[in-house]
Amino acid sequence: MRVQLKNAPFMRWFDKRTGIFHLTDEALDEPIPGGARWAYIFGSGLLYILLSQIVTGIFLAMYYVASADHAHTTVEYIVKQVTAGSFLRSLHSYGSSAMIVTLVVHMGQTYFFGSYKGRREILWLSGLVLFAMIIGMAFTGYLLPWDQKAYFATAVGTNIAGEVPFIGEWIKELMRGGTEMGTLTLSRFFVAHVFLIPACMFAFVGAHIFLFRKAGSAGPISEDPIEPKQKTEQFYPKQVIMDVVFATVLVGTLGLLSYLSPVDLGPKANPADTSFLPRPEWYYLPIFQWLKYWNGASAIIGIVIIPGIIAAFLVALPFMDRKLERRPWKRPVTSFSFAIVICALIFLGWQSGHEDASDPAVAKQLAKQSEETAAFMKAPFVPELSGGTLVAQNAALADPQAALGKKIFGDNSCDGCHGENAEGTDKAPKLIGVSAKFDHDKLVALLKSPTKKMLDGGMDPVDLPDDQFNQLLAYLTSLK
Repeated sequence: MRVQLKNAPFMRWFDKRTGIFHLTDEALDEPIPGGARWAYIFGSGLLYILLSQIVTGIFLAMYYVASADHAHTTVEYIVKQVTAGSFLRSLHSYGSSAMIVTLVVHMGQTYFFGSYKGRREILWLSGLVLFAMIIGMAFTGYLLPWDQKAYFATAVGTNIAGEVPFIGEWIKELMRGGTEMGTLTLSRFFVAHVFLIPACMFAFVGAHIFLFRKAGSAGPISEDPIEPKQKTEQFYPKQVIMDVVFATVLVGTLGLLSYLSPVDLGPKANPADTSFLPRPEWYYLPIFQWLKYWNGASAIIGIVIIPGIIAAFLVALPFMDRKLERRPWKRPVTSFSFAIVICALIFLGWQSGHEDASDPAVAKQLAKQSEETAAFMKAPFVPELSGGTLVAQNAALADPQAALGKKIFGDNSCDGCHGENAEGTDKAPKLIGVSAKFDHDKLVALLKSPTKKMLDGGMDPVDLPDDQFNQLLAYLTSLK
């Protein structure tokens, strides 16, 4: 097939001007000691996920506005209004988790197989830099939806950075753009997530591939990493087919997850909400749990010293472990140390969830937060116009009954919880769009007989004369 393609008249003309066949031959004719294996698919899988993240990220960025006033609204618009917007956002979100999983597997495989040996020191170091960049991408992207979970989890993360001795406060203010989190924070995280880190990643991915081709495939664990002796097999076609199959499985899995279980968006960030319990994404849970054990003066040990020792060990590993032996059972110290770290991370992640479930107050608050997120996702999309309630105010003025209902809304102190123009506060939700959520009969029933949740929140049954009740109802219905 490749020969036929090369002999096509147009391709011969194109090759003379671009040298494309030389490039593809270099890429596809890579020799693999010991032949193609399923164990080698994870590097290519990472490259595919990166491309998927770029494509979905571009589409999401077309609608996104990086400001504290509009970030959450634009993401809500993507999720609730844009065709396949929720699906694309879910693909991007699940893609970040898939990248973390595939990266850890790829790194663990390289570690246990001893594939960093034999003049592959710089290759290993470039991989570590890419690992740090991917973690940075996950961290900077997490804040962008500007919902409750994103805001408070990022606040915790930036506070952790502030614990670094001497330069911690400077790093924290650099990340936040000041002492508090706001539009400057969003702007900096957006630029880092969309421009700075991806640009560095492109450079290091290119360098990583170049260094890999320069050193060559390390082959199976029984192979000599410097002078391979086993029979080689070309990358094309067998290994290419294996990589394509793995990419197809990734596509199907991520697509199925995105379709069946779309990623939720919570209510807009409210910095004044002191009751919210932040919990990061699953891949940050072990770190979140780890930091609970280090308080006060000991924080430097858990935040700087121990992670610094682990990072230094990983950097120095190919320079210390110079023997050509690659079988894990023949390298017990290095293999056991990595296994301990992985097991510790799994345990810490489990422990975090177990502690939350074991504390009734925490479990109740987390359940409440989940209910608020579910309610927000079910609510219709309401644009935030200039002034916040321009539509509601104009509708009330246009309808005399609604105008009288707006006065009744204020006279009965409904605005004390729901806001002056029914925009909502931290005490009660916004009522704009309530008529789209509930039909006339249901709305009347809720006003006269509030649910237990509404009663617990301070909502009293509305007891008004029929004419005033209908005027209030007209006002609520006008809040389109």
